[in-house]
Amino acid sequence: MKNNILFKIPSVKILSTIFCMIAVSLCAYGQQQPSLLTSDGSSFNAQSYFPKFSWETTPMYYHFGDIDRVLEPEEIQFISDRTDFICMEKSHAYNLLGDHKVLGTKHEVEAFHEVKPEIKVLFYYNSYVAWPFPRFNKEFTPDGIAKNEELTKFLARDPKTGKLLEKTRGPAFSYYFDALNPEFREWWVASAIEGVKISGADGIFIDRMNVDENADYHVDDIAELAKAKGEMMAALKEQLGPDKILIGNNAARTKEVFPHCDAFMFEHYNATVTNKENLLKEWGDMARIAEAGKISIYRFGAKGKGKNDITTGATKTDGIEKRSHDQLEFHQACYLIGAQPYSYFQWNWGWNLEDGNLVDYPSLQKPLGKPTGVFKRVKPDGWIFTREFEHASVWVDTEARKAKITWH
Repeated sequence: MKNNILFKIPSVKILSTIFCMIAVSLCAYGQQQPSLLTSDGSSFNAQSYFPKFSWETTPMYYHFGDIDRVLEPEEIQFISDRTDFICMEKSHAYNLLGDHKVLGTKHEVEAFHEVKPEIKVLFYYNSYVAWPFPRFNKEFTPDGIAKNEELTKFLARDPKTGKLLEKTRGPAFSYYFDALNPEFREWWVASAIEGVKISGADGIFIDRMNVDENADYHVDDIAELAKAKGEMMAALKEQLGPDKILIGNNAARTKEVFPHCDAFMFEHYNATVTNKENLLKEWGDMARIAEAGKISIYRFGAKGKGKNDITTGATKTDGIEKRSHDQLEFHQACYLIGAQPYSYFQWNWGWNLEDGNLVDYPSLQKPLGKPTGVFKRVKPDGWIFTREFEHASVWVDTEARKAKITWH
C-alpha cells in the first residue's frame, strides 16, 4: 500500500504539469498564429513556404539591385529590419562577380539568411526580355548571335520585317524571347530552375507575365501568347517543387497564368495604371487574390519632376528623395484601402539599390494593426474612400490624388 501511494502522488503532479504545458502551448500557438481574414470574412490559409505576414506595421516588400557591388552588412541589416520578403534585381553585382547575375543573388541569399533565417529572398528572371545578365542568357547578344545563329530560333522577330526585335533602352542592349516556340519554353523553364538552384533562392520573380492589349507584344495572336505563357508558368511551378514562391509580375488578370502563381505584383509603371478607375479595379483584384490564398505586391514609385515612367532609376533627379517623402502618403493610403492578408507594399523611385531602397520612411514603421473592416466609398459614384485599422484611419481621394492617414 505504501509503495502504491508513493507511486500515485508524483503521477498527479506529472499529469498536472503536462496539462499546464499543453495549455501554455495552445496559448502560445494562438498568439503566434493570429487569425487573418479577407474582406469577405473568410480565413486566409497561408502556405508554409510563404514569408511571415503581420499587420503590426505596413507590410513591406523590397526589390532592388546594384550592378557594381554586393550589399554591405549594415545595408543587409537595414532591409532585414523592415521586411521578410525581397527579390534581387536582374543585374545585381554583375560587374563585381563576373559570373553573371546568378552569383549576385546567391551572395545575398546567404547574407540575408545568416542575419534572418526566415526571410524569403527571390531570384529574378524575365519571360520576354532576354537580358544578358544571367549565365544562361549570356550569348543572346549581337556577338553571340553572330557566332551561333541557331540561337535566333528562341528570339522574337518583327512580324512585318522579319528582323529580330531589339531593346536598346535599359541597363543593357537586349533581344526579346519568342514564347510561342515550344522548344524555347522548355529551355526557359530549365534555365529558371537552374537560376533558383544555383542561387539557393526561396523562389523566383517572373517579369513580363501580363498578356493584354497594353503589354506591347509584337505578335498577331495575343490569345495564343497567353496560352503559351500559362504553359510556361505551369511547368515552372511543377518543377520548382512544393516549397518555392512563384511571382508573376502584372499577371493578376491573365487567367491562363493566374492558377500557377503564388503571388502577383501590381507594378504601377506609369500614370495610366495609376488612374482612379484602375486603382478601384485593383482593390477588387487584391481581394480576389487573397480569397484564392495568394500574395499581392502593391508597388508604387515616386516620380521625378515631369516624369511619367517610373520603371527606370531616377537617382540623379534633383530633389527626388524629398519628393518620395512628399508623395508617400497618397500611395501608402492607396495600398491600405485595398490591403488584404498577405498584401505587401513596395515604395522607392527605381529598381537600383540607391533609388530609395535605403531611405528611412517613418510612416512605414508606425503601428498599423489589423483592418477593422472593408473600405467604404463615401458616395456611390465618387472617388473618396475611407478605411479603419486598429491604429490608423485612412482617407483618400483618387480623383484629386490627395490622402490623409491619421495615426492613433
